[in-house]
Amino acid sequence: MFYRKIMNRKLIAAACLPVLFYCCSPGNDSDAVKNKKDSDSIAIVKTLPAKITFSEHVAPVIFTNCSPCHRPDGVAPFQLLTYQDVKKKAKTIRYVVSNRIMPPWPADPSYTHFIGEKVLPKESIALLCRWIDLGCPQGDSLKMPARPGFPKGSMLGKPDLVVKMQKTVRIKGNNRDMFLLMKLPYEIGKDTFLRAIEFVPNNKKTVHHVNGFLLQYDEQKPHDLFGGDFYADAEQTDFKTAYQQMHLAYADGTYPMLTPSAVNYLPGVLPYFYPEGVGGLRVKSHGAVFLKDIHYGPSVKDGEDSSYFNFFFMPHPPKRPLKELQLGTWGSAPIVPPLVIPPDSVKKFTTRQKINEDISIVTINPHMHLLGKTFTGFAIKPNGDTIPLIHIPQWDFRWQYFYTFPKMVKIPAGSTIVAIGVFDNTVNNPRNPNHPPKTVSEREGSMRTTDEMFQFIINYLPYKTGDENISLEPGAKKQMFNPSGE
Repeated sequence: MFYRKIMNRKLIAAACLPVLFYCCSPGNDSDAVKNKKDSDSIAIVKTLPAKITFSEHVAPVIFTNCSPCHRPDGVAPFQLLTYQDVKKKAKTIRYVVSNRIMPPWPADPSYTHFIGEKVLPKESIALLCRWIDLGCPQGDSLKMPARPGFPKGSMLGKPDLVVKMQKTVRIKGNNRDMFLLMKLPYEIGKDTFLRAIEFVPNNKKTVHHVNGFLLQYDEQKPHDLFGGDFYADAEQTDFKTAYQQMHLAYADGTYPMLTPSAVNYLPGVLPYFYPEGVGGLRVKSHGAVFLKDIHYGPSVKDGEDSSYFNFFFMPHPPKRPLKELQLGTWGSAPIVPPLVIPPDSVKKFTTRQKINEDISIVTINPHMHLLGKTFTGFAIKPNGDTIPLIHIPQWDFRWQYFYTFPKMVKIPAGSTIVAIGVFDNTVNNPRNPNHPPKTVSEREGSMRTTDEMFQFIINYLPYKTGDENISLEPGAKKQMFNPSGE
């Protein structure tokens, strides 16, 4: 298999010691809690303007939170750029914002915060709903803010290298999801240092998400980088077969170095640069972007895609390349009990890893498939205190983010990182692919969405004094974006 540049093995304890986890399930709301909620709602309504109009009040909310996806050449199915656009979809908007379906943000903001949160404040939801209930008054068009502008192509500037698909992907208009494994090879003149990789979707209407690795080949070892298949059906082909068909191995059967999570994409998530000195990696002159999965959403029309990747180089070696820790499926920490979900059951699974040195967490990625129900990740310090990392109360396979903290999160040596996943294999799960439900498990080498996975992927740095004070927010001078390190 691939050599994964994941972690310093000294970081991980030789034995994963059991950790006691205590939690209290909340009971029914008391009258006091209900009264508090009612009071909060009344207080919000009292703060709303007496006269709410699209031009003055609603347009700024829509332009900031909706228009980045709901625009020409955007990923959403309709536009939200004009008064008429919004008025026509008023009932839909009211429903999805009041039920927090849109904007899509699975993580619970009351548990932890991340960069780029797509969470409407209660005041904005109340304002939108009130405006719709009042009949969607337009207001004075002279007070309308300017429509937002959106860059085409790269969000990060002019790239140093563009890596394109070797074959155009044909998308069948059968109204079904399509998941592919894909190889995008490249050759550059010499080994260099990579600052960032940016995915640029060509068919924004159908490309839903991307999870890309970086393969790096030794020029001296025989390999067939531009030979073999360039993509394979991830739901019909196991990894071993796909690797063979795509000629990913060297001629002697060994595999190249792999950097996981080198580039990721989800609609509406904008690329940005990490702070100077954080991230980056060395890259060899021969390599490939390997997509562990590229997901094309359902379409009723035949189409095609020729998305590409932008590479941004830097003149100096990375000072602090990111490392990766993976718990659960294919990771260094087992799933307990083994990931087998009988029909008509709701089951909880846990994976945990003890950390032997101080680390600074930068980005995390929870992963489950269609039976996922809830996901919670946290760390337990040696003194028993809990460090919250993420809670997803309603798992949605369609929206899987790589979550970056506003500032690095220090996890002290001796702590245990824990992930708890609940899976629903009953008829009550609307995304259950099996009717009636049947036993679903983690099958080695399978990427099929109808099988299951339970992963907690963590990008981190060995801790340095002051890490917890470094802002990872975009906009600071000379920042570096998202390649996972050595």
